[in-house]
Amino acid sequence: MGQYVYKAVNRTGEHISGQIEAADRKSAVSTLSREGQFVTELTQKTKAVQQLQAKIKLPVISAGRLRAGRVRGKDILAFTHQLSTALRAGLPLLNAIEIIRDQQRRGAMRQKLCDIAESVRAGQSLSEAMSSHRNVFNQLYISMIRVGETGGILEKTTEQLTSLLARDEKVKTNMKNASVYPVFVLSLGLIAVVIVITWVLPTIIETIGDVVLLPLPTKILMAISDFLVAVFTTVQGWLLIILMAAGFVYLFKWLRTAGRSQWDGFKLKIPVLGSVLRTISVGRFARTLGALTKGGVTILESLAVVRDTLGNEVLGREIDKVSEKVKAGAPLAEPLDESGLFPALLVQITSVGEQTGRLDDLLLNAADTFDEEADAAITRFMAIFPAVLILLLALIIGFIVVATLLPLVMLHLGAGNF
Repeated sequence: MGQYVYKAVNRTGEHISGQIEAADRKSAVSTLSREGQFVTELTQKTKAVQQLQAKIKLPVISAGRLRAGRVRGKDILAFTHQLSTALRAGLPLLNAIEIIRDQQRRGAMRQKLCDIAESVRAGQSLSEAMSSHRNVFNQLYISMIRVGETGGILEKTTEQLTSLLARDEKVKTNMKNASVYPVFVLSLGLIAVVIVITWVLPTIIETIGDVVLLPLPTKILMAISDFLVAVFTTVQGWLLIILMAAGFVYLFKWLRTAGRSQWDGFKLKIPVLGSVLRTISVGRFARTLGALTKGGVTILESLAVVRDTLGNEVLGREIDKVSEKVKAGAPLAEPLDESGLFPALLVQITSVGEQTGRLDDLLLNAADTFDEEADAAITRFMAIFPAVLILLLALIIGFIVVATLLPLVMLHLGAGNF
């Protein structure tokens, strides 16, 4: 007995697909014919698996070789790309998910796909199954999948999702790669500075202090040194470190919840960085809204999804205001213009798109322009960011050098007077 994947047309003319177990191809066709299903394509399951693996070029991974960990953005991107490839190859949804699951190297992602496959096998739609894993699949992802299921264009929506996710991953990767070196240099420099002013300089400066009156910069440096020594060598110091760590944890949680709006607003006002973040958000707005409306989602539903994909709470709240005005009957371009937070080009494109009925196509085309601007803005920022960090480190080291040399100069001048 073998497993066969088939496509067929039933008596009502509806195109259907599925799998059947039969002794051979002839038996499978006969069985389906008796059920009123006229086969248009029949492939043995093992061959279908081989075809899909050849397309996505991934080996089947045994359970013993799985790596645990959290689900990363790259895992979601890879899954979406593989699912799009599988659907375009003509495989049924459940078979595609099971094949991709068996190829997963990371245990966390494989477990998610196991749960999704079980839910789909039990009769749930893919979007319903993914809704149970909102920590992995965001609202945009689930909405796009639901659009694809409703309109029968799941392979197209997964392809659009692949493009969206690939763009986000590219931005994240570029930001991380560009910041690794300067952050590493700054961290290493600060560690060296702490070691020098805590254990090396005090001995030198205390010896000089018995001979000459220490200048103000040197006194400040010695006060910092005494403070660091107390922090790392006393119980009270370690308690202070614990309290500061707890404060940073609380601050981090506050910035992600109640204080997110204030923090996001502050980021938009930072020179250079604010422009980068705004450009990235505008590009994401145009691409996401264009993809959703092209898939048949209404403007109001699309705005509700887009609101949570901008990555900035200030812009998200502005979209809420825009949505309320659109619900009251205003055209989309009008409240976007009134907000003052979106560029004139986006407003003009939106206005033309609404008047011509080609809002989706124009937004998707404009997204490429905004993405190019975002890339240029990121490049400018990453050219400035390392220089700022290195300048900060140079100022710290320069202060230490001046504070150390001043007593020596004063000692030398004092000795020359005798």
